[in-house]
Amino acid sequence: MADYMERGATTEKRIKNALTYPIIVCIVAVVVISVLVAFVLPAFTSLYTRLGAALPLPTRMLIDISDWLLHYGLYVLLALVAAVALGYFYIKTPTGKYQFDKLLLSSPIIGRITLLSELSRCCRTISLLFRVGLPLPEVLAQAMHGTSNKVIRQALGGVQEELIRGEGLSKPMSRRKLFLPLMVQMAGVGEETGNLDNTLATVAQTYEVEADDKTSSAVGLIQPAITIIIGLLVAFLAIALVSAMY
Repeated sequence: MADYMERGATTEKRIKNALTYPIIVCIVAVVVISVLVAFVLPAFTSLYTRLGAALPLPTRMLIDISDWLLHYGLYVLLALVAAVALGYFYIKTPTGKYQFDKLLLSSPIIGRITLLSELSRCCRTISLLFRVGLPLPEVLAQAMHGTSNKVIRQALGGVQEELIRGEGLSKPMSRRKLFLPLMVQMAGVGEETGNLDNTLATVAQTYEVEADDKTSSAVGLIQPAITIIIGLLVAFLAIALVSAMY
């Protein structure tokens, strides 16, 4: 558990470090664009109006966007703040937390990383507690308490109920898509050989390695993606202003 917590803390720190630069760039970009929309573009718009020239499409689009933001930007900002606040309080409810966890597991890239992390923690918990001699129903109860994801917790609760009815561990897992094939198969092997702690420890290690690899890949894509988005935005502004001058 200490090793798992240390890996989790290291991963979280790496993600925060990777997000620091893009967040700063985004904040600066928002400030610069706000200044352009509020002060620079109106001056250019009045200049273009006095000249009476036919403006190119990018410039017309930029002027329309600027006018719309000047008239409705405050309302949009208030609506976003209200939506974030409502979403935050909804997630705090049991139903909202379940829906958020379900959305998190089904989202691209992040969903796979979250699922692997949760399953590796589950396998590690079952392996450790089974090794010290706790009965499987109690082991699953502790695994349920060890996860903050309500979808995973509900799935483990269903497995626990069917386990108590005498259906074993791997068979109930196989009926739920959240439990990946490797985990189900190795749980079955562990049940047949009486070596459940070692088989699930192997699964946990495999999932941890895959989760680390996918996390590194996702973190590596953040900065280039932000750079491309900001670059396209700046290019659009430059083309809109310079093409109108020509």
